[in-house]
Amino acid sequence: MTDFDAIETFQAHNELEEKLIQAQGGLLPGDEFIRDLLTTQVFFPIQDKKHKIMGLQTSLKAIPLSLPAEDGTEFIAVFTSPERAKPFVKDRYPDFGGGLLVEFKWILEKLGVGNFGIILNPGWSVGIEMEPDMVKQLQQEQLM
Repeated sequence: MTDFDAIETFQAHNELEEKLIQAQGGLLPGDEFIRDLLTTQVFFPIQDKKHKIMGLQTSLKAIPLSLPAEDGTEFIAVFTSPERAKPFVKDRYPDFGGGLLVEFKWILEKLGVGNFGIILNPGWSVGIEMEPDMVKQLQQEQLM
């Protein structure tokens, strides 16, 4: 989806990253990884619009970082930790200095229905892209 270069060599810093490496290497079934991902905390960058006076936050809405694919599909950016997000957003998306640590399933619940995908760890060599159809399926499974 993206043409970002890998930021640096990827070494796992938490259990989710270890499982992601295993899943990408074929050592952990993809459906098992997704099942674990649903109940794991991820970092969700949001736009950090602050009032120019004393850093006051003026908006109550969390605007997620979305990355367009060549076909126009929007992918919501999510990271395995805040530390993974920092080098990615720092220079490319400076307005997204804020973020939330949330369970992945919370993102599915709060984003609503739409034609969007989710990309885990954009800019890193270890990550996954979930196409819009997969996101919709996961959302429907969470409602059951």
